[in-house]
Amino acid sequence: MALDASKLPLEAKPLHVPPLHEIADYLNESLKSNFAEVKCEVVDCPDLTKDPFYLASPGICGNPKIVDIGGPPFLLPEVDRTKVYDLKDIAKRLNCEPAFMVGAGAGPHPYVGVNCEGIINLAIANGKVNQQTRISKVDQNDDKSIQETLPNSETTVALLVNLLISEGKPGKVLKVHTKKRIGGDDFIASIRKSLQKGYKDKVVGLGGVFVLKEGKAKQHVMRDFSKSRIETEEQLNNWLKFYNMSAPLIALGTLMNDDVGLDLRVQHFHSFSQHGEAGHYHYDTTPETVEYLGFFVPGNEICRIDKPLHTHNFGRD
Repeated sequence: MALDASKLPLEAKPLHVPPLHEIADYLNESLKSNFAEVKCEVVDCPDLTKDPFYLASPGICGNPKIVDIGGPPFLLPEVDRTKVYDLKDIAKRLNCEPAFMVGAGAGPHPYVGVNCEGIINLAIANGKVNQQTRISKVDQNDDKSIQETLPNSETTVALLVNLLISEGKPGKVLKVHTKKRIGGDDFIASIRKSLQKGYKDKVVGLGGVFVLKEGKAKQHVMRDFSKSRIETEEQLNNWLKFYNMSAPLIALGTLMNDDVGLDLRVQHFHSFSQHGEAGHYHYDTTPETVEYLGFFVPGNEICRIDKPLHTHNFGRD
């Protein structure tokens, strides 16, 4: 049973919303240290319901918010199975209607039957749900990953989730297109670190979608809940199942240039595909041939829901 969203602790802080062209101009220069080819610009959002995105709404504009629910302390060192959240109720709590949610989190283990990754892709309008969320789980027989799409009747997530919530409308967005990685940062970290340098005294958050168009990426899928406590990064990595997944991968999530004292996960993207692979994005493993295409919007506020009372700093890569 999902927790009562109306009773969950909520903290909200406004974010700095730079002009999109300002972000584009800055990224055009800063990302050159990490990619051989970089083109950032302001464009009309493409129809994200179409190939190669397959999202539940056509756009990511309209009162965008960055939302961080729960956190890794609800999973590690041992799981709190009570932490289940219904995204329909979260949207009501935040007065978001219509609501288009994209992001990364833990899937609904009560529904799936095992712990799993959630690639959140959910639209709610006029009381109707368009659920395009995928989950990824580890086959307990052969360790292969399994991707499934949730039905419209299932709108819960568990433990932790990072979302961009908007009205799902078309509008102006930030387009980031890069090829051939020459630096040590993954695609999202390169953007996040650029925003840290460019907006040192201001807090900026972005959310949206990117497609790994060419190449492969290291991604993990959580196994079912560990029977023993996980207290170190080594134990964590032994529990997670890692894969080298192939393009095209459609990744959804958020990034923040600062924690703002809310115990945030400052970057978190999960990807799904049309060929059955899905998981938590780490970095590409084919720097010579990799190509990324992303569309993002800055959030106007950060909403922190059900922040853990006791925290730690591992399990956030």
